[in-house]
Amino acid sequence: MTTLFPRDLYDAAAAVLDRLQRHALLVATAESCTGGLLSGLLTEVPGASGMVERGFVTYSNAAKTELLGVAADMISRHGAVSAEVARAMADGVLARTPAHIAASVTGIAGPDGGSPEKPVGLVYLGLAVRGEQTRVQECRFGDIGRTAIRLGSVREALGLIGSAAELGISHV
Repeated sequence: MTTLFPRDLYDAAAAVLDRLQRHALLVATAESCTGGLLSGLLTEVPGASGMVERGFVTYSNAAKTELLGVAADMISRHGAVSAEVARAMADGVLARTPAHIAASVTGIAGPDGGSPEKPVGLVYLGLAVRGEQTRVQECRFGDIGRTAIRLGSVREALGLIGSAAELGISHV
């Protein structure tokens, strides 16, 4: 089968979707620097419509606020690329969808936009699961190129979704 994504990513997505299906779980995403690649990867797998509820591409700060309810003052205070915003994005997805699991991605894919405090390759991932405290993971990929940062972010986010799905979230 031909796929838009590297074969290992496609296979990992198929395995995650299988776990979600076994536990009757829905996932939704909110993506900034990945621009929809995570939902694109998940929906590349046939039958994904039974597990993928929706994806939000919230590339701009206004989209994060309007679509996910991320407070504009939070973005002003911490920056769009922050643990606080990643957490708020994931929480906003759960608040606006029937999904059981929400993943968010916000980061600096480069080549521009980095600073000494927030360099190119800094990405925050959020994972919200109904009934649990939202987790945030910081990734520092380094300036390895825009595509590698974006695909690395997708790979890490997929791992977070997979770990939540593996638990089965029995209390949902």
